Amino acid sequence: MKFSQHYTVKWHDTDANRQARPSQILMYMQETANEHLRHAAISLDELRDRQGLAFLLSSISICVYEPLYTGEDIEVQTWICEGRGLSHNRCFCILKNGKPVVEAFSVWALMDLRAHKLLKSDEVPYHLEPDEALQLAVLPRRLRVPTVEHMELVGERKIVYSDIDYNRHMNNTHYPDMFCDFTPNVCENHVTGMMFSFLHEAAYGHTLKVYRAKTEEGYLFRTVDENGTVCTDALLRLEPIANLQTHATEL
Repeated sequence: MKFSQHYTVKWHDTDANRQARPSQILMYMQETANEHLRHAAISLDELRDRQGLAFLLSSISICVYEPLYTGEDIEVQTWICEGRGLSHNRCFCILKNGKPVVEAFSVWALMDLRAHKLLKSDEVPYHLEPDEALQLAVLPRRLRVPTVEHMELVGERKIVYSDIDYNRHMNNTHYPDMFCDFTPNVCENHVTGMMFSFLHEAAYGHTLKVYRAKTEEGYLFRTVDENGTVCTDALLRLEPIANLQTHATEL
């Protein structure tokens, strides 16, 4: 069953083109998921503090069909899908004037922090009615990133106070903007697709090395912790802002 929240895109949510930043898009979706749990009478804080459980984002694929601009009213929908094994699946859809403009499919893990083990999808301590999963045909099914030997080291990124959440790791909603910071000519482009695979937490105070490789449609990224652990793989698909302006003129 789908759950909805309404938002207005604020000026401070947007970038130099008055478009909602990629991290803000992910934040709209995750805040809606948090509210979904609250309406099911169980919050993330209750899961962690009383039951010792925490959801960890494993991967997410996001298609952005149209930008979100300052002052626009949007509806964000989320719902769970049938899980399998240790995978807890959740979908998202952002609508503008009733039209889907962003869709996403995500895979989560549920960690028992006390026992240090992952729980299966049928072991969650609550019930939410699942709905049909989205099929994002315009993104690859799997994220394939080359080894760092075949990528360019483009910089380093220290994990600081403004990045972390209650887990003292970089919150996953910060990753899209971080990768945009390492994207050439980012202000001349609109992000049309994002894929992230979260392999290891980026801990407070650690420094990540950021590697990048060019593709036909954008850039692949990999972050590596100072201890050599791969933290995140990512894909950003881009379209020139000029193309959006041309489309708008034609319409």
